Amino acid sequence: MTKNLRLRFALACGGVFVLAGAVLVGVVAFVIRQSLEPRDGLRQPRWIRVAGAVYSPWHHEYYVAQQRVAQVRRVYQADAVKNVLVGGGIALVPGGGLAALLGWRAAGWTLRPMRSVTASARRIAQSHDLTERIAHDGPDDEVKELADIVDTVLGRLARSFDGQRRFVANASHELRTPLTINRTLVDVAVRRADASEDVKRLGESLLLVNARHERLIDGLLALAEGEQKVLDRRPFDLTDVTEHVLDAAAEEAKAAQVAVHRLLDPAPTAGEPVLVERLVQNLVENAIRHNHPGGEVWVSTRRRADRVELIVANTGLPVPPYEIETIFEPFRRLHGDRLRSERGSGLGLSIVRAITDAHDGVVTATPREEGGLTLAVELRCVDPF
Repeated sequence: MTKNLRLRFALACGGVFVLAGAVLVGVVAFVIRQSLEPRDGLRQPRWIRVAGAVYSPWHHEYYVAQQRVAQVRRVYQADAVKNVLVGGGIALVPGGGLAALLGWRAAGWTLRPMRSVTASARRIAQSHDLTERIAHDGPDDEVKELADIVDTVLGRLARSFDGQRRFVANASHELRTPLTINRTLVDVAVRRADASEDVKRLGESLLLVNARHERLIDGLLALAEGEQKVLDRRPFDLTDVTEHVLDAAAEEAKAAQVAVHRLLDPAPTAGEPVLVERLVQNLVENAIRHNHPGGEVWVSTRRRADRVELIVANTGLPVPPYEIETIFEPFRRLHGDRLRSERGSGLGLSIVRAITDAHDGVVTATPREEGGLTLAVELRCVDPF
């Protein structure tokens, strides 16, 4: 940005010099032209001396000499004006270039504090550390005012993120604790020797409802954490995370009679491995649960130029293209499936998008012609060395 401002300032200096120089040359040419116009007292002198002879106005030689003087005056006048215009026009070109060069140097000196502020802001943005400040030390001018405003905004953002993290931690404790207690009490009541069949059936129903609430709370907390920008970026291989998730989901896939195929190539990236593991887990669980017995799931990781990709495709019911964007919204399920708790809480793909956005990535969904979906996540590639 500063380079563009510096270039514009230099061009403006050159342009102003050329414009002012052109006006000055025009004024000088006009003054010279007016200065060489004939004076009233000299238009018709009382006599003219030519070669020692004196001629009065009624002599023919007087008229010839007068016309000759007027011709010489006009030639000198035209030449003087022409020389001023040509010489001044030629001088404007190098003068404009010199003015632009001086403007470039002056702009560099003027914008030096702005470059320092820009570099500090870029460093803070790339490090994702909101505790840093620009802390510009300079005269009390517009640049310092701007730097102070940015520092104030960073301070407010840091306090906001700290508040969100504290809220997530407190909500996690306050919401999970009673559900855990309820699950324990119901489980104890169901396992009692004197528990009737009605109590057992009621306890099993309560355990299912409790488990659904636990999944819902976990999903909401994961969504809240995923919507925050990742501040601690650590390098890791997306392939290792994906392989771990697939191994953990093998039993669920076997119970659902879904075959999982994997093609995992190295995919180095950086971020929060726990959140990325949740991202991969949601994609794999979504592919398994929204499938049919005898269906298939294909999971692959790869590196392409400066990006790494995770692709999860599955068979299943056909997905209309107009519903693609809605599946990333919270509590949205395809085919009107809103009450089947065994398929999740409707937050899986919302969490995937939030975590992907927090890692400056992109997630896309494409319906397969045979039925099912293909979900692709792109993250920034970061070499470990």
